[in-house]
Amino acid sequence: MRKDNNMIIQLQRYYALWKECTAMYEEWSKDQGLSSNGVFVLHSFYESNGRCTQKMISEKWNIPKQTVNTILKDFQKKGYINMVSDDSDKRNKLICLTESGMEYTKDIIEKLHSKEIYVIEKMGLENIESLNDNTELFIRLFKEGDCKKNES
Repeated sequence: MRKDNNMIIQLQRYYALWKECTAMYEEWSKDQGLSSNGVFVLHSFYESNGRCTQKMISEKWNIPKQTVNTILKDFQKKGYINMVSDDSDKRNKLICLTESGMEYTKDIIEKLHSKEIYVIEKMGLENIESLNDNTELFIRLFKEGDCKKNES
């Protein structure tokens, strides 16, 4: 019985940390005048040299297409993006950062990276690798648990 109690306590700790981490990123994003989803959209542009599709963003960050669309409309009003036809797929619009959009994206994402790099330097690369490895293991086993349940 004690082992089960400790497992529940650790799960509750995990949930609290997950919630706190999510809230922390949301608060940081809010301080930048964005939602965390807005930051994720900017991150997509940052990683793809300023060009991507709504579908790419939605799939990468698991954000509903309507939410991405709302964020993109706001960015378009602010002059951060332009939408052009995608020659490889006429059904999609290729979204490109404008000059001011590139500056804005670079500013926001580099501020975020600076904060995150500071944390990694303080934690040590080994600890962040361990955190990532353990999170990856948790995800794999969680998914595997669904398979085991379906087999029963």
